[in-house]
Amino acid sequence: MSIKVAILDMYDGYPNQGMKGIQDILNKYRTNNKLDLDYQVFDVRGKNEVPDTSYDIYISTGGPGSPVDSEGSEWENNFFDLIDKLDAINNDPTIAAKKHGFFICHSFQLLCRKYKLGNVVKRRSPSFGIFPVYKTDQWDQEEIFSGVDESFFAMDSREWQVIEPDFNQFEKIGAKLLAIEKERAHVNLERCIMAIRFNDYFFGTQFHPEADPVTLKDFMLQETTMEQIVSTHGGEKYFEILRLLEDPTELELTRKEIIPSFLNKAIGAVLVG
Repeated sequence: MSIKVAILDMYDGYPNQGMKGIQDILNKYRTNNKLDLDYQVFDVRGKNEVPDTSYDIYISTGGPGSPVDSEGSEWENNFFDLIDKLDAINNDPTIAAKKHGFFICHSFQLLCRKYKLGNVVKRRSPSFGIFPVYKTDQWDQEEIFSGVDESFFAMDSREWQVIEPDFNQFEKIGAKLLAIEKERAHVNLERCIMAIRFNDYFFGTQFHPEADPVTLKDFMLQETTMEQIVSTHGGEKYFEILRLLEDPTELELTRKEIIPSFLNKAIGAVLVG
């Protein structure tokens, strides 16, 4: 049986490591599991390309810019129309083949805004680096990244964030808050939402679980990358990231666990169905 995956490219032509990271994970998963798995990329923001509902799995990427200013744009309306169609399929008890979706960073913020799960706001300063992400009690109910540790490390890159969760709305749509930002005792700011199960079929992260520490280190060592990061975030931040990449174990564990675990569940449901 063939598994069809749609990658929704939200980068709008902006240079990134996310697309390669997602495709590498899919290619490795296909090889390791000897699956007939194909994927197709759709340039949602740049070319207003949106897939139909014939795909089994949808992975929607991160991307630059505001997740608020796009409200009412043609590409966003088409993207949300797709989400509505997938929701309709998933909520129809007569349809056995459900549609699974994974939403990263910018896409995560868009879905939080669509489902009214919290306030999507611009950060006081951009977040960029490798940070601990803290699990909530509901994380333990997930078949992803199980373990006794209360946190794990992930690549975080964002100027926007989702804060102040509306738990009444969470309960209304059946969503679960799974992870939050580290606590900053010296800063009186709301902790960002870092992961949500939107429903039985949609999962999302504010961070980048596709980040490959080896590729990321090569990217960081490029002169243009170094200059951009140092000018934006400072030399201390740049060398801190390089130091963390010297031991890629933590970040590689996140990469090996989260999206592949999502694929296990999604593809397992497709094959059974």
